Amino acid sequence: MPNTRSANAVRLEFAPGSLVQTNLSGAAFTGDWLWVAGDEACGLDRLRRLDPVGSETLRFGEVRDFPLADLLDLPGAADEEADLEGMAVADGYLWVVGSHGLKRKNIKPDRAHADNAKRLAKVALDANRRLLACLPIEADAQGAPCLLRQATDGRRSLRLKGDAQANLLTRALAHDPHFGPYMAIPGKDNGFDVEGLAVDGSRLLLGLRGPVLRGWSALLEIRIEVRADDLRLAPLDDKGTLVRKHFLPLDGLDIRDLHFSGDDLYILAGPTMVLNGDIRVFKWPLARAVMNANREPVRVEGALTEAVSLPHGRGTNRAEAICDLPPTMAGSKPRWLVLYDAPGADRRDGEHTVFGDLLRHD
Repeated sequence: MPNTRSANAVRLEFAPGSLVQTNLSGAAFTGDWLWVAGDEACGLDRLRRLDPVGSETLRFGEVRDFPLADLLDLPGAADEEADLEGMAVADGYLWVVGSHGLKRKNIKPDRAHADNAKRLAKVALDANRRLLACLPIEADAQGAPCLLRQATDGRRSLRLKGDAQANLLTRALAHDPHFGPYMAIPGKDNGFDVEGLAVDGSRLLLGLRGPVLRGWSALLEIRIEVRADDLRLAPLDDKGTLVRKHFLPLDGLDIRDLHFSGDDLYILAGPTMVLNGDIRVFKWPLARAVMNANREPVRVEGALTEAVSLPHGRGTNRAEAICDLPPTMAGSKPRWLVLYDAPGADRRDGEHTVFGDLLRHD
């Protein structure tokens, strides 16, 4: 169980024009290279492991941007944010998922009451938010991993079939008794909002920030196949089930990230909507084996094990990403990297450097 935290043990150095900087929402490793996603960009950043310069344990920098428009035919404009919320490396691909949710305009202090009332009434969908994609990773001449539209071995960047309004996932859930009513509600209002991603072969797990139903958080299980030039939902069983639902007891918290460690699934959980509050890591023991044996379309899972609590601030330091360190970095005991959205002053060094934490298994 991870119960030892080293604060500010990882230094991330971005450049002034980097796509991702303080709005970190996803992380994954390829050897000595760290991939990060942000929820206010339409692309990913790759950072290289560098020698430490201060008291940190690990340092990453020499950032390179990978705009999604260079890799995929997007449903929206190239500069329209994808609200990327989950990331995983598996079988030579980097997988990414957007929130899939609607957004509501926020109040601005300098606006008149009437103007702010209009803003709060305006709900919109950025087309790129409804994105689920796999991007092939291939080393360049210097050995650095790169994301390509098409790799030399024929692997291609692909996204789940859809358009600017919907994709196969949102269509499959449109009339779902649990999630259908929430598809028209913005994510920050406890509407439909994907924030976690784990990949297990052709099976993908999507953790939901919203909705949380009567205190129960939701995990969606889907299977993906390649057909023509798209990713498609494949049946999970001979009944044609496209989405299985797992309801998890997380003490009223939602899901922010997912991570497999062996057969166990670890869940980074936080408060719903825009609330400030507890951020914790939970363990679902033998989750992979449970899912392999399961044939029920909906499961209500038993009590999970709480692993560790993480710090949070008021509007700052929200843990959004968790991933394994490669063995060459972790040392004798496995360790995880935790990254934070909206880092506070205690997690920043100048304008373009932020810090994450390490969790160690004892």
